[in-house]
Amino acid sequence: MRRGRLPLEALRPYLVEVPAPFRAAPVRKRVTEGAPLPHGRGSDITWRDIFGNDLPVEIEVGCGKGLFLVTAGRAEPKTNFLGIEKERKYALYTAARIAKRALGNVKVACSEARWFLDQYVADASVAAMHIYFPDPWWKTKHRKRRLLTSEFAAECARVLNQDGRLHVVSDVAEYFSRTAEVIDQLKVFQRLVSSDPVLPRHDMDYLTNFERKYSKEGRPIYRGSWAATCR
Repeated sequence: MRRGRLPLEALRPYLVEVPAPFRAAPVRKRVTEGAPLPHGRGSDITWRDIFGNDLPVEIEVGCGKGLFLVTAGRAEPKTNFLGIEKERKYALYTAARIAKRALGNVKVACSEARWFLDQYVADASVAAMHIYFPDPWWKTKHRKRRLLTSEFAAECARVLNQDGRLHVVSDVAEYFSRTAEVIDQLKVFQRLVSSDPVLPRHDMDYLTNFERKYSKEGRPIYRGSWAATCR
């Protein structure tokens, strides 16, 4: 074990166990009441079972190295945060950062976000969704892999509670513009008036490592927030 690295047992309290292989599991279809669910579907998460309380829950999709989760978890102890990260090495890295700070209100799930939301997150059970600097998949033939499709936006709308917030940040103008169009097309969402972001006070006061890097390089950063107002 490398110097300074925490053993897996020390990380377990900060990890949400996800059955493998999560990528191979089929995404369930929305079904009518009483219809059988497709074989292999998981059970909706009970947030109390994960966090041990009934505080509001916010989810970050693609938490990377966990800067947002650590910062938000320390700043808002009365809110629970769940990070979803499909790369195991980053999920463990984030869990280690959380464990070293003993942030009991922050957990990480190593999973593919679309599958995780679809399989495990109940309707209207989340206070906010955070999606920061998602991969834009530059090549036209790869754009089908983009996270923020109309289907994923609808899934975010499903899990958000009344007046729940969807926050999106990107450094790619075309990707952000297309994302905003997709979200705006859903009647459940109302776009919030943008305000000037609070300037970071130090190197740990950014949303993500990407924001810190791109801000210091002088790149423009595009931000949007929406409220789920209709049910």
